[in-house]
Amino acid sequence: MKAFRKHPTNPIYGDPETTGTLFDVYVTEEAGGRLRMDLSWRANDTAAVAFSTDGVCWTPPQSTLLPNPASGWESAINRNCVLKLGDRYRMWYTGQAHGNSYIGVAESDDGLHFHRIVREPVLSPELPWEGESVMNPCVLFEGGKYRMWYSAGETYEPNVLAYAESDDGVYFVRSPLNPILTNAPENEYEQERIGGCQVIPHKALGYLVFYIGYRDINTACICCAASRDGVTDFHRCKLNPLVSPTPGAWDRDSCYKPSALYDAARDEWRIWYNGRAESREYIGLAVMQGDFTADDFV
Repeated sequence: MKAFRKHPTNPIYGDPETTGTLFDVYVTEEAGGRLRMDLSWRANDTAAVAFSTDGVCWTPPQSTLLPNPASGWESAINRNCVLKLGDRYRMWYTGQAHGNSYIGVAESDDGLHFHRIVREPVLSPELPWEGESVMNPCVLFEGGKYRMWYSAGETYEPNVLAYAESDDGVYFVRSPLNPILTNAPENEYEQERIGGCQVIPHKALGYLVFYIGYRDINTACICCAASRDGVTDFHRCKLNPLVSPTPGAWDRDSCYKPSALYDAARDEWRIWYNGRAESREYIGLAVMQGDFTADDFV
């Protein structure tokens, strides 16, 4: 039976002495097979990056974008994603201040040192269902459009998933279908809310949406849904929850913010996530042999 199994050396990244809490990762594969992990570094309130050749052993974190308290909306930086487009890198990130969250955009020549493209957020919480916060951007560039999936709702933990598009990656227009995905209370693992997604194109299924499901505000797991266009007609995975807290372990309270990659050569899916025990959060890895098929979704 298909199942994600946690790596035996979990947590694979982070410790109380050298890094402190690390959370909300976004893993991509670079040329030559090197893996890039963009992540949130709570000790510095910054976005950071680390690199790996095997997905298990990672370089020390390096801050890539620092807070800018003077802006009024980004006293802390976190929950970012990075795309390499041509010879430049684009980052969409969450800025937080005064109990609210916003989404900003930055750019880099080397993928290590980012500068803001505009001073104002590219998305701010404006609609009733967005509540206090928009956060956790996941951006794909397809068909000449920047396609952003994001979370919205409360600041402590968001409530729903939403979608917006842009021609330039700066000025985004929200979908009239928003919110595109809400929790299904009949599912014990997401009866409270959902949030924190990564969207991945899939040749057979359209798009896979890996997201956080909250049983309650303090207990979370990792889930997946499929959609032909990534915006409508979502079908939840029969294997949900894909990754859940392990009693008594380093991730005993919650498993948050999945970042997934499929390795065709090994025919396996890997999910990196941040696990929590009380206030401590580090990065773990779970692996599933085989690919998802239509039979895996309701």
